[in-house]
Amino acid sequence: MDEGLPSCKRERKPKPNLMPVPPYCRKFENGNSDKQYKPILEVSDPGKILLLTESLINVSTIELEKKLNNYVKNETKAELVFIININYLSRDAVVQVLGEKVLDTPFCHSISCGILKQIVDTSHSALHEIHEFESVLQQVLVDLLAPSQNPAQVVTVPILSKLKRGGEHPVSVLICVVNSPCTQEFITKVVSETYRFCLPILDNTTKLEEESRIKKQCQSLLRVSRKFYSHLDDLNGLLREIMAEARRLTNAERCSLFLLDPEHLHLVAKVFDGVIHEHVSTEVRIAKDQGIAGHVALTGKLLNIKDAYSHPLFYKGMDEATGFRTRNILCFPIKDEKGIIGVAQLCNKIDGDFDFFDEEVALAFSIYCGLSIMQSLMYKKMLEAMNRSKLSNELMLYHMKVPQEEVSKVLLCTNRHSYLNYDSFNFMPKRIRVSETPCHIIKMFEDLNFFNTLRIKRDVLVKFMLYVKKGYRDPPYHNWMHAFSVTHFGYVLIKQLNLIEEGYLTPLEAMAFLVSCTCHDIDHRGTTNSFQSESGSVLANLYSSEGSVMEHHHLSQSLHILNTDDCNFVEGLSHEDYLHFLDLFKKYILATDLAHHFNLFEIHKDMVENGFDKTNPDQKYAFMCLLMTCCDLSDQVKPWEAIRIVALQLYNEFFKQGDLEKSMGKTPAAGMNRDEACIPDLQIQFATDICTPIFSTLASLFPKAEALMNNINRNVLCWKASKVVYPKLTKLGMTSLDILNSTQVDDEVKKFLRSRPSFTNIIEEFDYDTETE
Repeated sequence: MDEGLPSCKRERKPKPNLMPVPPYCRKFENGNSDKQYKPILEVSDPGKILLLTESLINVSTIELEKKLNNYVKNETKAELVFIININYLSRDAVVQVLGEKVLDTPFCHSISCGILKQIVDTSHSALHEIHEFESVLQQVLVDLLAPSQNPAQVVTVPILSKLKRGGEHPVSVLICVVNSPCTQEFITKVVSETYRFCLPILDNTTKLEEESRIKKQCQSLLRVSRKFYSHLDDLNGLLREIMAEARRLTNAERCSLFLLDPEHLHLVAKVFDGVIHEHVSTEVRIAKDQGIAGHVALTGKLLNIKDAYSHPLFYKGMDEATGFRTRNILCFPIKDEKGIIGVAQLCNKIDGDFDFFDEEVALAFSIYCGLSIMQSLMYKKMLEAMNRSKLSNELMLYHMKVPQEEVSKVLLCTNRHSYLNYDSFNFMPKRIRVSETPCHIIKMFEDLNFFNTLRIKRDVLVKFMLYVKKGYRDPPYHNWMHAFSVTHFGYVLIKQLNLIEEGYLTPLEAMAFLVSCTCHDIDHRGTTNSFQSESGSVLANLYSSEGSVMEHHHLSQSLHILNTDDCNFVEGLSHEDYLHFLDLFKKYILATDLAHHFNLFEIHKDMVENGFDKTNPDQKYAFMCLLMTCCDLSDQVKPWEAIRIVALQLYNEFFKQGDLEKSMGKTPAAGMNRDEACIPDLQIQFATDICTPIFSTLASLFPKAEALMNNINRNVLCWKASKVVYPKLTKLGMTSLDILNSTQVDDEVKKFLRSRPSFTNIIEEFDYDTETE
């Protein structure tokens, strides 16, 4: 194309929109849109605002305030500009930067009165003189401003938060412009237009700093809790740590801690001003209703005192005596779940006054203090209780102490202690003299070859058994002779049923079984588990959560003796066998609780119907529990001569418990009430409902045990025969125990036995004089 010719462009007319105009563009379709537009910025340069906003990239509010102060100062030609931050929750005014000067100690003051409160409440800017500020802030401002004859003029502009709180937009910051030649209206507009865009950045940075501060505080509190719980065994050391951490968290000079005395009448402290006085009996005691600490203890509310000397509760005498001057105080309560347990008092924050954030951290800190102090006190009480228990045990063992002469007497005994039918089911061990019983237990161990097989030291076992014997109390039934009878029946079961030879029990299991029989009722109090629980006894408090209160106590006492010097007769076992013995020992003793036996009913039923599987752990455990229960109830399979004496002892014990329950205002069960109990009926019911199912299970597994079922059936008939004399003697005013102990009952039963020839031949087996050597 020729360059000399003018270029021509064809004008194109804009085509109308084929689609409806989007909402955000519709105003441009209207030719009058410029008339409806109201400028956002009236006095500010948009370019400068954008550059300022672009430069606000600092993550520190201090740096942001410097830039904002400098910008407003240039725009208003002011001598000085600074920002007052308003804390919405605490209603505190905080100044940390004046112009570009960062204050060494941020100024913090309440806005409860004065010109600042008026501006915050009205949300309108105000012109006032510098002397209307708080005196401390005045002094700082005077030092920064040039000397002048006239008082400095300040225009303070409130900037509202973008977010609503409590249904309104609160004041977020106050912008103070000092000595500007511009009008108040102009200054207000410059500040408002600037912070319209910059306030969100400042607020977000402030929030970021707050979150960072909270995170550090949480980390500090976690570290504090770890420190505290490492000093639970030393209350003085714990208090020292509390004071050190309280000062560090709040940056305070001094700290004192007071604990309420047990009567809650005084605050007591050995820790004052961060110094703990070791081995000093003198205590600082303050009445609960006196002074700042007393007031906090009484009200349970934190006190933040900015000026200690102006507070009516502050006692100046302590400062005068020590030469220390208290400027400000933060005093807060220490609580546990029951209430106030103490008070901590912090004095003189190093970098200013205690602020709202110090109050927050103090209250959070107080929770950890309360928990750790109460745990320490509880730990101390526990140690004291343990020491008392240890002393009691030492005293008990001293009085229970087994002299070496007694051990030697058993070891050197030359009596054979040999009786006819000693390993028979019908043998009555309670006819053996009490003094001979330890020798008989040693004889059982010898006969079962435990000393050689399991490397048991004879002298240690003897000492253990003598301690166990002394550990039994003397209730009518659950005494040492009951334990010996149960042990003897366990020995008879092992012998008669060939439990070791046929692999039902290993030698270790058999020994654990026999020792458990001896220990199973040690320190029995003559009362039942239900009585212990309902009476809230010490034993119930110790073991009620585990169930089987008395059985757990028997186990505990047995283990205590086993751990006594020269009593651990199983120390020669391997580590695995030793642990296995302890496990068996526990299971056997706990199995004597009849409530536990009923839980095994289904397993016992399966064993009877499908046979006993020795390799099945559940069946093996149920089998061992069955053996233990049979031994505990073995008195019920003895002849009438023995069972009558047993019933007299047993119901004498039961009725004593019933008398105790009556004295406690409770109604005893029929079997415990001497005024209502019918012993024959109770015995028949017990034999039918309890003994028959247990021993029939044993007889189903071992046909040789069928003789035990015959004995139970015979005894039921004997009890029925005894009932004949009860109505007549009851009318004569005799109690159930008196009737059972009468010759009439004995004569009636013997008469019945003579009428049954099948029973008379059994009596011959009970004649067991000592064999001649």
